[in-house]
Amino acid sequence: MASRRKGRIAAFQALYACGCGAVSEDLDFQWAANSNGEQPEWIDFARLLFSGTLEHLQDIDANIERHLEHWDLARIRKVDLAILRMSTYALLYQPGIPAGVTIDEAVHIAKEYGTDESYRFINGVLDSIHKQGSAE
Repeated sequence: MASRRKGRIAAFQALYACGCGAVSEDLDFQWAANSNGEQPEWIDFARLLFSGTLEHLQDIDANIERHLEHWDLARIRKVDLAILRMSTYALLYQPGIPAGVTIDEAVHIAKEYGTDESYRFINGVLDSIHKQGSAE
């Protein structure tokens, strides 16, 4: 598995756990260290996604809400919301990562961790956010 994908999955899981109150916002990802205490290469990327998403959460949530049709954030499953938040952060604040990569990775994570319909919902919302961002 590619190292950035591992980082995305770790960040998504941390955001999900944080949203459920299971971990605090100052999570340091020390659990990912190997027995020698060495950090895997993807850990910095996971930290960036996690902390960046939390830092810009208000703006991220506002962007997601603008692209929901007949939904609000409170109705979105926590797994789907964590994926949407992390991916919206990447779309808005990481211009060096192609939007297609961000959306494809979000769809992959949603297929693995979400419901049977999660990936379609997430793809639609992220595509809408991306298209609005490219039009501006």
